[in-house]
Amino acid sequence: MAIQHAPQKNPGQPALYQIRITGHLNSQWSDWFEGMAISLDDSGDTFITGPVVDQAALYGLLKKVRNLGMPLVSVSQIQSQKGENK
Repeated sequence: MAIQHAPQKNPGQPALYQIRITGHLNSQWSDWFEGMAISLDDSGDTFITGPVVDQAALYGLLKKVRNLGMPLVSVSQIQSQKGENK
């Protein structure tokens, strides 16, 4: 069975992703997550948000989350870097 992927509207353009994890990280972790923004939620979760150039980079970020040992809640592509909603 073949897996079909939706075509990207802007191939080669970074997409904006938001990774949500359980627990709080402080903003000093931003450098470790390649300059992505770190924001805290009142529920006790952390949002890591920023541009991701491709799937390999996304997997690299998810590997870092795994290495922290903090539970992954969600991964969402919010929009392309140029502002298109996905």
